[in-house]
Order: sequence, then structure tokens, then C-alpha cells
Amino acid sequence: MLIASISGIRGTVGGKRGEGLSPIDVAEFAAGYGAWVWERRSADKVGRPKVVVGRDARISGPWVRDVVCGTLNALGVDVVDLGLSTTPTVEIAVPELQAEGGLILTASHNPKQWNALKLLNEKGEFLSGEDGDRVLALAKEDLTFAEVDRTGQTTLEEGWLDHHVEHVLGLSLVDASRIRAAKLKVAVDAVNSSGGIAVPKLLKALDVEVVPVHCEPTGQFAHNPEPLPQHLDDLTQAVLREGCNLGISVDPDVDRLCFVCEDGSFFGEEYTLVAVADHILAHTPGPTVSNLSSTRALREVAHRHGCSHTAAAVGEVNVVAQMRACDAVIGGEGNGGVIYPTSHAGRDALVGIGLFLTLLVERGGTCSSLRASYPTFHMVKDKMALPPVDVDAALQALKESVTDAEINDVDGVKFDLEEGWVHLRKSNTEPILRIYAEAGSHEAARRLADTFAAELRELLASTGA
Repeated sequence: MLIASISGIRGTVGGKRGEGLSPIDVAEFAAGYGAWVWERRSADKVGRPKVVVGRDARISGPWVRDVVCGTLNALGVDVVDLGLSTTPTVEIAVPELQAEGGLILTASHNPKQWNALKLLNEKGEFLSGEDGDRVLALAKEDLTFAEVDRTGQTTLEEGWLDHHVEHVLGLSLVDASRIRAAKLKVAVDAVNSSGGIAVPKLLKALDVEVVPVHCEPTGQFAHNPEPLPQHLDDLTQAVLREGCNLGISVDPDVDRLCFVCEDGSFFGEEYTLVAVADHILAHTPGPTVSNLSSTRALREVAHRHGCSHTAAAVGEVNVVAQMRACDAVIGGEGNGGVIYPTSHAGRDALVGIGLFLTLLVERGGTCSSLRASYPTFHMVKDKMALPPVDVDAALQALKESVTDAEINDVDGVKFDLEEGWVHLRKSNTEPILRIYAEAGSHEAARRLADTFAAELRELLASTGA
């Protein structure tokens, strides 16, 4: 399986060229990206362009890195290799190193057989749809590689995780002294990827006692790497067994963040952004942004602070664009992705941890009592395989058949109803249709999801007939 989208180029490792992420495919896309870097370069710049590369701990990571770095070098591009890293670490490093771009080698929450190339511009931000299309077009062209004396070089710089930790500690709304004084005990599940290095580094710098759970960066994921309750039994048991103040779970590239409360209950990945926004808005009021599939709770908390909320299409680049348009002080996605523009314009679990722990110690209560202070909505997240029919036509027909909802079709179709909402859209990262629903109770959300999924299946069947 090979997917090129706004979230990068990702696929399952192995198989034939073009059917998965083979070395030939990796070289092709890396070459397209390197050509794009050269194409965008100002005519007055001298020397070779520079690109930052980092990877998570996936088993395929070393060979994917070697192919990417070698291809970029062959194009006359210098590479700064951060080694085992995180997505937000690379995002921070790109502008600080004055590089022309960055590549993160990670398939994020996908299982271990997947890997991907996430593409960054010179700001350390994901490429726009237009730039991504240009990279894909260049990858198919007959590119000219550098003569031997103009070959690029790869340099290893492994200290950037420490730099990232110092960056978090330097944020004005992260109260490191107060966190240190609280003497917290925290369990960490990093699904045996690079978060097993990065998250304990940050916590130990905050004098937090760390109980590691799957923190060896072997790439052998101990469970499904998406940080959802059904995958976090080991973390929950560690929190209860060790008497922790909370548990922290991150995905393989450390841009998604969720918490387990001290009593073993789940804070909820949707509420990671809600809590962090509560902290930010209490100190620096301003607009907030989340994507269409995120909980209404953020809007409610923003209104508590007298602030506005805007919904964006799903995808980090879309959320960042909307945040810029309304000058948002905090934003992100309901999958546990926190974007704090004072830090940088990307989802960052380390930044989220620093801000969340500050809020927790400022409030002085437990993690579960903090969760209880927010509006409670229940969400159901379903998916179905992407059928070989005209899905857009079926979604359009569904939109036309519903007359009692406020409809937003900027990204798939979202139906806002009196009892809750339903959002149906094609995934950017997997060959599936996502069906999210939220309501005041789990039963109501389940009913909404099931009803709309059934109607969509009927329309898909008739579309394919």
C-alpha cells in the first residue's frame, strides 16, 4: 500500500515498486523533494542547500534514512541527520539550522510495517497541497544529479532532543520550578519508539519520577501505536500499581499526546488540547482553532474565557493555516495534537506535556478532578475500508438527503445536529473512510455513527452498482 497525501508519502515496507514503500519509491520521492528544494532556492544563494532529517525508531528506519540521505547527497544537497528524533524536534531544528527544509521518516500512528516521508519547508512546517503536488510531479521527471565534486554531505547531530527539552523549559507558560516542587510520579508509554528517549528526558529535567512502560526504542511496537484507551492497558496498570499521579502516552513520532488519570480513568485524547487551551487562555486570551473532527469541549472552554473558536479541515497544515488566519493563541487536533504557536507551528507532545503539567500543579488537584472540570461529550470513532467506487458522489448524495443539520463540507461532510454531530471523510493517511460522531452520551454518539454509516453504505453500494 502506498499513499501520497497532505500528510506526506507513506506506505507499507516491502513488496513491488509502486505497491508499497520500496527503496526505489523512497529514492524517487526523496529525489522529487530534493529537486523541489533546489527549484525554490533563491538565485543569490551560494553553496549547497541544507535539509534536516530525523526518524522514529521503526525497524525500517535505518535503511529508509540511508536511501533518503544518499539520494539528497546525490542531488548536491547537504543533510543534517538528527538520528532518532521526533517530528516536532525536526520542525524546531529546520529554521534554527537555517535549512531549506526537513524530512521526518515516520508513519506516525501507523503500525510497524508502515513508514513514511513527512515533508517540511524552510519554516519547519508541512508543505502546502500545492507544494506537495509539485514534489510528486518532480519525482516522476528525469532529474539531473550532481557531478561528483558537487556531491552533498551528511552530518550527524544527535543533541537535538536535549535542545528540544531546553526549548520547552524556556517557555514562559511552562512553570518548571513549580512542577519540580510538586515531586510528581508519572508512567510513560512510548510504544518502543523515540518518545522513550524524549519524554523521560523532559520529565527528568522537571524532577519527575518516571515509570517507563515500553520505552526501549527498538521499533517493535508493544501494541497498536495509536494512543487510544483500548491500546493502553499496560500504561493503566502501571499507573495504578506504582501509585502514579498520571500516565503519559505518545505515538511513535511524539506529536500526539494523551493521559491516564491517577485512578486509571482516561483523560481522553480529545481533552488534551482542551486542558492545554484552558491553561493558555487563562494567561493569554485569544482565538482558538481545532479541526472539524475535534470535540465541542474546546469551543465551550474558549467561550468560558470569552474567546472565539474556529474549525479547520483535518490535517496539521490546514489547522496551522486557519490559526494564522485568525491569529490563534492555541490550536490543534482532537487526536492529542497540541499546536502552540509561541513555540512553533506544529503538533508537539513535549510542549503539551510541559503546559499540561503546569496546569495540573497550578490547580493543585488530581488529574481526574481536572478532567471533571470540563464539559463532558462522548465521541465514537469508526472507520470503514475505502471502497473502489466514487466515494465523493456518495458523500454528496448523503449531504443532500439530510435536511435537519448544519452542514460543513470543507473536508468530507460534517453534520451538526441538535443532539450532536457526525463527520465523514476520507483519511489522509490510510485507505479508509473515517466516521466520527459526538453527543452528550456514548449511546447517542454510537447511534449517530451507526445511522450515518448505514446510510453511507447504502449510497456506496448504489454508486458502485
